[in-house]
Amino acid sequence: MNRILIVDDEPDILEFLNYNLLASGFLVSQASNGKEAIAVANKEKPDLIILDIMMPIIDGIETCRILREDHNFDNTIIVFLSARSEDYSHIAGFEAGADDYIVKPIKPKVLIAKIQTLLKRKGILNEKSKSKQFGNMSIDFEQRLILIDSNEHVLPRKEFKILTLLSSKPGKVFTREEMYNQIWGSDICVSDRTLDVHIRKIREKLGDNYIATVKGVGYKFQF
Repeated sequence: MNRILIVDDEPDILEFLNYNLLASGFLVSQASNGKEAIAVANKEKPDLIILDIMMPIIDGIETCRILREDHNFDNTIIVFLSARSEDYSHIAGFEAGADDYIVKPIKPKVLIAKIQTLLKRKGILNEKSKSKQFGNMSIDFEQRLILIDSNEHVLPRKEFKILTLLSSKPGKVFTREEMYNQIWGSDICVSDRTLDVHIRKIREKLGDNYIATVKGVGYKFQF
């Protein structure tokens, strides 16, 4: 059974989510703020975490960022469930490392369906081989480590998934739509800027030589 951690400072929301998730066969843990959520997550290692944004002590964005910096949660799905519907809140959530952003209110059946879809997709880009060599770049998929001329680079989860996807077929131009579907899923809406921000961050760390922009189409991996 999959374990889900729900994090919200409103008792009514926790009770609502807890009831529906238990009824759907999930194991459920709860936390009422970011600090407590990090402690519970470290203890119980949930498969999926549902985070509110506006919380005391540590807000949801910062909580997500802290969890994503810990490699123990590389494969943990993080979903924001928030009443905030502004574009900048969505962007901040995805940039912090979220897998999805859901706006309240949402019907229980729709929420459960989204959670089940995310859990089914979990690990979709796991690479079978442990490492690959591309010129002076080596990618260790097991340790999520990139070596370039013996210099080590560690990418956050989403950035590493993008690099894994692009490097799976060097020279192939992946359209923006393909990348959205493979990295975020076809049922998740993200803005063009979200993808561009991730690509820019990869280039800042690895250099501009490995990911080429194909104007009006998408991106490709080269070496």
